[in-house]
Amino acid sequence: MALGLLLALCASVLMGTATVFQALGARAVAAGGPGAAVRATWQWPFLVGIALDTLGFVCQLVSLRLVPLFLVEAAVAGSLAVTAVVAAGLLRVRLRRMEWAAVGAVCCGLALMAIAAGRETGGDGDDTMRLVVLAGSVGLAVLGWAVSTRFVGVRQHAAVLGGMAGVSFGLVAVAARLLPGLTVPGIFAEPVAYAVVLSGLCGYLLLIGALQSGAVTAATAAMVIGQTVGPAVFGIVWLGDTTRHGLAPLAAAGFALSIAGALALARFGEAEQYTA
Repeated sequence: MALGLLLALCASVLMGTATVFQALGARAVAAGGPGAAVRATWQWPFLVGIALDTLGFVCQLVSLRLVPLFLVEAAVAGSLAVTAVVAAGLLRVRLRRMEWAAVGAVCCGLALMAIAAGRETGGDGDDTMRLVVLAGSVGLAVLGWAVSTRFVGVRQHAAVLGGMAGVSFGLVAVAARLLPGLTVPGIFAEPVAYAVVLSGLCGYLLLIGALQSGAVTAATAAMVIGQTVGPAVFGIVWLGDTTRHGLAPLAAAGFALSIAGALALARFGEAEQYTA
């Protein structure tokens, strides 16, 4: 339990720092035009962000084997608090009292969940569930392509893409949890292994498109909701994630508090503004 929580927090720190570099890479390429999203991924700041996110994902992957989905995903959403603190300390972005309060809310919420969370039950679903998750990943990728290419300029475009990116990242967590093992070459025969790759790539590209649209606050807030709520419900309903006896209300309060804090920090989620 303690190791799983520590790894979830490490994932939060790594991913929160990575968002600063990802935003710099995305903004270095003009929005629109053929291949804009792909070209953004080759900017050096974005590559640094990918490296940090990769390390964070490894921590997240292992933590998903040790603690419930709702705790891991709330910790990942808490990376927005890390981004805000990094922006304040290294980029000299001034945090108002409300933002410091939101950072505190994220920390308190995670602490409450850490107290209340039970052990991950080891439920890894069945073959039908794994195929459904893979099919969902493919469907979301196709829908994301349609929205990002055919509805550019539509009002709330950033929020829609951000929400879809969040759902994609949530599918990554669900698929990773459903992996029955991490052995090679056995992992290549698992449908959810391909769902992890497809949803991760789809999420990155959708997030780049959302950031390039300019409405970073809306995109990040939608991403937080999409990334946390779905996996939390999935883990509780279908995989048997539990809390300690009698502490379910405390876990629910902690989850709500951490997500509320993350939403309040949404404008720092992708480092919308930098001041030297």
